[in-house]
Amino acid sequence: MDTRVAVISVIVGKDGDVEHLNALLHDYRDYIIGRMGIPYREKGVSIISVVLDAPQDEISTLAGRIGSLKDVNVKTAYSNV
Repeated sequence: MDTRVAVISVIVGKDGDVEHLNALLHDYRDYIIGRMGIPYREKGVSIISVVLDAPQDEISTLAGRIGSLKDVNVKTAYSNV
């Protein structure tokens, strides 16, 4: 199975669905290499970077599911590796 290395960048607003976001990340834990979260209190958002090594379909599915959550914005960057 071919995999790709990717970073999913997530910005969660103050009304963001954090509970479901954490549940999704837990569901994909086997693909996650690491994650970093930074609270930006002055702006009332949290910024999360999730690094994965997963099949393209799994990365796209996770990004789509995260993007459908309330007050959550997501972008994905893929490596050529």
